[in-house]
Amino acid sequence: MDQLVVGAGVPLSDVQWARIESFLPNRTPRWGGRWCDHREVINAIAFTFQTGTQWVRLPERYGTGGVSATGTRGSSPR
Repeated sequence: MDQLVVGAGVPLSDVQWARIESFLPNRTPRWGGRWCDHREVINAIAFTFQTGTQWVRLPERYGTGGVSATGTRGSSPR
């Protein structure tokens, strides 16, 4: 049985991902750099929601420096 929610540190299951993937934009932007993996971003959002962790303090498994509001990789400017 598929889990109902994503818990702290528990990534989306393949079934959950299949349900939402088609609603997300194409990862190839019309301008700018390459976007991050949408699944990784959703998992990071769920982690911050479940734990109350600040976005810039995400664990390394979500990437170096977290994911900025633009959806691209990089360190926070602050």
